Amino acid sequence: MKTASPFSFPVSPALAAKLAKLGLARDADLVLHLPLRWEDETRITLIRDLLPAQTAQVQATVRDAKVAYRPRRMLTVTVEDAAGGVLGIRFLHFYPSHLKLFQPGESFRFSGEVRGGFLGLEMVHPRFVKADDDTPLPTQLTPVYPTTAGLSQAALRKLVTHALAAPIPDTLPAEWRAELGLAELESSIRLLHQPPQASALAELESRHHPAWRRLAFDELLAQQLSLASARRQRNARPTLPLPPRQRLTAAFIHALPFELTAAQERAWQEISRDLAQSHPMRRLLQGDVGSGKTVVAALACLQAIENSFQAAFMAPTEILAEQHYRKLAQPLAALGVRCTWVSGSQRKAERQAAWQAIAAGEADLAFGTHALFQEGGSFQRLGVAVVDEQHRFGVGQRLALMQKGTEPHQLMMSATPIPRTLAMSFFADLDVSVIDELPPGRTPVVTKLVSAARRDDVLVRVREACLAGGQAYWVCPLIEESEKLQLQTAQDTWAVLTEQLPDLRVGLVHGRLKPDEKQAVMAAFQAHEIDLLVATTVIEVGVDVPNAALMVIEHAERMGLAQLHQLRGRVGRGSRESACVLLFETPLSELARARLKVIFELSDGFEIARQDLLLRGPGELLGHRQSGLPMLRFADLERDVDLLEAARNLAQRCLAQHPEIAARHVERWLGSRQSLSAT
Repeated sequence: MKTASPFSFPVSPALAAKLAKLGLARDADLVLHLPLRWEDETRITLIRDLLPAQTAQVQATVRDAKVAYRPRRMLTVTVEDAAGGVLGIRFLHFYPSHLKLFQPGESFRFSGEVRGGFLGLEMVHPRFVKADDDTPLPTQLTPVYPTTAGLSQAALRKLVTHALAAPIPDTLPAEWRAELGLAELESSIRLLHQPPQASALAELESRHHPAWRRLAFDELLAQQLSLASARRQRNARPTLPLPPRQRLTAAFIHALPFELTAAQERAWQEISRDLAQSHPMRRLLQGDVGSGKTVVAALACLQAIENSFQAAFMAPTEILAEQHYRKLAQPLAALGVRCTWVSGSQRKAERQAAWQAIAAGEADLAFGTHALFQEGGSFQRLGVAVVDEQHRFGVGQRLALMQKGTEPHQLMMSATPIPRTLAMSFFADLDVSVIDELPPGRTPVVTKLVSAARRDDVLVRVREACLAGGQAYWVCPLIEESEKLQLQTAQDTWAVLTEQLPDLRVGLVHGRLKPDEKQAVMAAFQAHEIDLLVATTVIEVGVDVPNAALMVIEHAERMGLAQLHQLRGRVGRGSRESACVLLFETPLSELARARLKVIFELSDGFEIARQDLLLRGPGELLGHRQSGLPMLRFADLERDVDLLEAARNLAQRCLAQHPEIAARHVERWLGSRQSLSAT
């Protein structure tokens, strides 16, 4: 028995599998599978008018064709047009049938990029079609679609044409379109698939055309509707409120050796009010490196505990999870709070004992890595879950932790500040608190860009700093040699620096050490039993050694802006003048040059994050590779900020007054991706 095709036309199982790779499972997906670019095959250019690097189409007759063997095997074809212009055509990959096809006197149209060859102008591997003077030219630009192996452009164009045969109803009423100055949906989609000859290619390819703006708005509106709906659904779900009791929280604040900054106090009050509500908190706490987010998160945990609930504190690495545990366990124990920690590399007996204490309610606060949400353990009464460095976890992982309790409150933290447009877009279902000031006493960090050719000068600087009583980090991106990347490794660097700096105590820490080994090294560094710590990026977040005022980062050109800013935040935590030296190899790519320029010129994490968004897009900040969170296909968060504002405003009105329009719009634009609302 044949299963019904989700398409309105016959599609074989093999073709359906190829389409699935492109995320195309229904006619509507094909309709929204828009071109990457367009080629102008509506006109013929005379060969004498061709210019190198130009993309053009010529109509010419074959003069001769032959297989050459130097410098390599290739098919060479010489063609001549009606005006007497001569052009060389080369095929580096060809079949014997090609030689039979290009017979002298046969006429073809060739489309491709023009190059300056040894014997004159040529095209290499152009597209071609048999044609003569009577063959009509297309009246529309030719679309070039994203595709996959085994699915040609011609086949994909035919499928899209089939899907476009049906009318495309507009989900937005005409008065809304007029109010927002938007084009009709159907005319916009048809124009982008089949632009007329007169269409301005530059405007189409820059995505400033009104047709692109309509699609960008619809996509943003669907996203805002989905997230706003998720917020409404969450607010309708009951959970047990955790009102402030002022027993543990007030005692913890009183015991701190410093006063909370105004920004910390503001963020804490926002979180405390959320916890007292009868619906689950979903709040993002963001702040720059060293702004004091951990203290605010500890207060959230304490408000749960003083209401007889448990709390979970999850971090992306064992070093950070254990550091949170060791930093907070002692002051919290003085308040009577029972803390434990869970990690995937713990001994089985230790891990089982920790989970037994958690399940029995004998542990109030559990610290850990992803092991906290893996199967096999459960909380007796989880009230608050804190997720540190939330962008390092996928949405699915965060949801797994949520299932450990009866709809607990959730606080996500990020030391990678989220640009405003990204927060408005992908975090529209969350409340956001910002700690936008640093505690007094933080020492400004001087950033220096140094070529790897001056490595010896850097060694002298490190030796002088350490012999003067300071400490330093030397960060490498890999643990062991990679033939592919050929980067300096932490192990090799440790061996070299130990030999070159015999009067310094050099330590080594990386992600493959056992937890007790890592902790022993970090404890020795904190106790100043190690002068220079060679490390991989496991020290990126959370590590706090005030006496370490110098950091050297190998191959800084290979790292992202967020990572460089995080690493730089490990110094400048004491009274010493602090510096971060970025060692780079030449030549630099354009992207690497741009990143290093940003990190050299800026120290504000929010502006660095904005520049990172401009350079690389939102993926890194969102952790979408782990989560499957759909990225925006048509909208650009910087270019379309006005559309984002308009979509956010319309989403609220649409959900309140026209829920049927909202449902149709989300179905069209997100389809099976509506799981976005579950985040």
